[in-house]
Amino acid sequence: MNAIITASDLATALVGDAPPVLLDVRWQLTLATANGEPPFDGLAEYAAGHIPGAVYVDLDRELASAPGPRGRHPLPDLADFGRAMRRAGVSAARPVVVYDGGQGWAAARAWWLLRWTGHPDVRVLDGGLPAWQGPLETAVPAPVEGDFEPVPSPTGLLDADGAAALARSGVLLDARAGERYRGEVEPIDPVGGHIPGAVSAPTNENVGPDGRFLPAGELAARFKELGAVEGTDVGVYCGSGVSAAHEALALAVAGIPAALYVGSWSEWSSDPNRPVAVGPDPQ
Repeated sequence: MNAIITASDLATALVGDAPPVLLDVRWQLTLATANGEPPFDGLAEYAAGHIPGAVYVDLDRELASAPGPRGRHPLPDLADFGRAMRRAGVSAARPVVVYDGGQGWAAARAWWLLRWTGHPDVRVLDGGLPAWQGPLETAVPAPVEGDFEPVPSPTGLLDADGAAALARSGVLLDARAGERYRGEVEPIDPVGGHIPGAVSAPTNENVGPDGRFLPAGELAARFKELGAVEGTDVGVYCGSGVSAAHEALALAVAGIPAALYVGSWSEWSSDPNRPVAVGPDPQ
């Protein structure tokens, strides 16, 4: 099953006999509050206009638990996550399509969580809301309660020790911007740099100028150059497990399974006992 869907295919599916559940997960990383500006308000963006039938999902409250020692966006409590998904109408036997404002990170976080907890049919709208050519609505739908019960997979999730080990035994990709990987700048976390052995793989290089994913063959070639070849275990991390989900989605488009270190750099860098590498060299 393809992990992404085009806007035209979504429009067709929404008027078909078995339309997907549609989730709007508009969110963006912002430093606005540090600059005295109001933070991004995904719910307000949703209220101003969304794809007809879409239900808003709050990334910070429903796709993550409170920030703390496990990072800025640790895994949500699975019972809470299940309730949020059922409220949105998610059922095990019904397809789900997720979109955001175009960056793709937030939608990928929802995609990854649903897939990791057992939903068999989840796709992300390629290019997000800007790719949608149909009408928008402001009415808030009242979906029928879903029946989805999250059951986490025993694989696909890394903790800090697992990420450290994978950086030595396989390929651990760092999805952040190159300057953060190299430790030249760190606007959020207490320490700059990367997990020793991790390879720089900025997630913005997985998409074209329109925000849509590169063709699967081009993505596969890119990841192969980074060491993600057949028979090699692959993992990915970022700042707090959001853009890394987008990298995991790009890997899925390329046909490469990957595990996600959800705590990511926000967890790793908060522990002074964890080693830190700087510069362009993985080590």
